[in-house]
Amino acid sequence: MPALVIAEHDNRQLRGPTLNTVTAAAKAGGEVHVLVAGADCKGVAEQAAKVAGVAKVLHADAPQLADELAENVAAQALAVAKNYSHVFAPATAFGKNVLPRLAALLDCAQVSDIISVESADTFTRPIYAGNAIATVQSTDPIKVVSARPTNFEPAGDGGTAAIEALAPVADSGLSKFVGREIAKSDRPELQGAKVVVSGGRGMGSAENFKLLEPLADRLGAALGASRAAVDAGFAPNDWQVGQTGKVVAPQLYVAVGISGAIQHLAGMKDSKVIVAINKDPEAPIFSVADYGLVADLFEAVPQLVKELG
Repeated sequence: MPALVIAEHDNRQLRGPTLNTVTAAAKAGGEVHVLVAGADCKGVAEQAAKVAGVAKVLHADAPQLADELAENVAAQALAVAKNYSHVFAPATAFGKNVLPRLAALLDCAQVSDIISVESADTFTRPIYAGNAIATVQSTDPIKVVSARPTNFEPAGDGGTAAIEALAPVADSGLSKFVGREIAKSDRPELQGAKVVVSGGRGMGSAENFKLLEPLADRLGAALGASRAAVDAGFAPNDWQVGQTGKVVAPQLYVAVGISGAIQHLAGMKDSKVIVAINKDPEAPIFSVADYGLVADLFEAVPQLVKELG
């Protein structure tokens, strides 16, 4: 039987983690279909149809699906789930909101945050903040799976999938959309960035965090932060990298004034190259860093910016 991927989008653009999830679903062994549920989102369905490896796109279009309310999207997926062996979604805020509801409706045990597909019914996932990898086998007739985007390559272009219109489900009435506050930035989106510059509690203040901006500009990087920095009010919540924040795996990760608590390492240790700047030579961040600089960040960062300039 084929696998279904629930697409994450904003009714205009298919979001990047969906492409990674298509790759994960393809490893389960069958065809891959994509569910695009939204309002006035035909363009998104057409984008999904062009993704390599996608055999069919299911398009459900209705006002009650406009804001991807989890209850309605889960109900839409439930309406077709019996036709699939697997239902995948990215392990993002969207997927973590929708999939547990779907799994409950199907009376299945969800397999969360997988980092590999070993076979059609067996997956691996990190546990204990990434210090151990669990191999999980699901015996449920429908496997409900969230995939960590950073561990799967994004599917490319070249697909020619057919688009099938679905009858939209009725509004559940269980929730309503109130508003959305969107952080606008000219920088790359954190989870998809090839370079990330992150600051920790060692930055000292929100004002000092601005010291990282010239470095990020030079590198074309997204800005991130440790939980300690976010909790201290130095950086906004959507910058948080770690077990309880965003998981990133860029080509280059620069950690500035970050001690390297286990919860932070869980969110960035799969980065291809890690550079750490910290004045404490015993900081745990150096245990995962490819390059470490023991120095005062307030001297080292301006020097580094000057060299890059």
